[in-house]
Amino acid sequence: MPPRRHNEEEGKLVMLASAATAASPTLSESIRVRLADEITSGELAPGAEIDELRVAERFGVSRTPVREALRDLAAVGLVDIEPRRGVRVATLTADRLGEMFEVMAETEAMCARLATYRMTAVERLALQALHLRSFEAVERGDVDSYDALNRDFHSALYRGTHNAFLADHAAALRLRIAPFRRAQFRGRQRLARSYEEHEFLMQQILRGDGEEVARLMRAHMMTASATLLDYLGEGAINAPPKAGSPPPP
Repeated sequence: MPPRRHNEEEGKLVMLASAATAASPTLSESIRVRLADEITSGELAPGAEIDELRVAERFGVSRTPVREALRDLAAVGLVDIEPRRGVRVATLTADRLGEMFEVMAETEAMCARLATYRMTAVERLALQALHLRSFEAVERGDVDSYDALNRDFHSALYRGTHNAFLADHAAALRLRIAPFRRAQFRGRQRLARSYEEHEFLMQQILRGDGEEVARLMRAHMMTASATLLDYLGEGAINAPPKAGSPPPP
């Protein structure tokens, strides 16, 4: 996110363009972003093969920028590259997915706790606005809109920590499990339950109780993990969840 400063004369936030956003993306960056969007949206399912030549033809480029893009995607865990066997969208066992959600839960809990203490009034208002908009998506049963707003809600908390290293770490973790998180919203009543969990979070954020917010966020993430495993079932992942994994509340 570009750095911000407060313009006291105009009384509003002025966005300052950074060198990174001003520069035009390279071919490999454009391809990486497009493929990442397709993976995180579920258009490219876990286990799907990604053929270098077909991607190059699709984008009208040589295979070199495609290889660069795929290496970048592999670095964040979105694809697996196997010598002489090609590239596939990453797949996970239930145990591995549970481990990733466990780390994500602790990271998100830390972000939520720090953001509660550090967010500005403007950032709190923006978070509330996102939360209210997500209710409309719940009423419509609109998974795509809720998924996007949910992503924005959590990202706002990362930025609210005012700790760039932590925010980048949380965003990278979220990107890595994004293809698997999306499916949880298709579980029974998950949109409404997720919104309700966010409502409890908002109440405690506005109260300034960072420790309670962290507890609620941890539970929110582990519930998402349990819901996802229940929705996917044994047919979609290679092993059952670990014994003792927390059930949905």
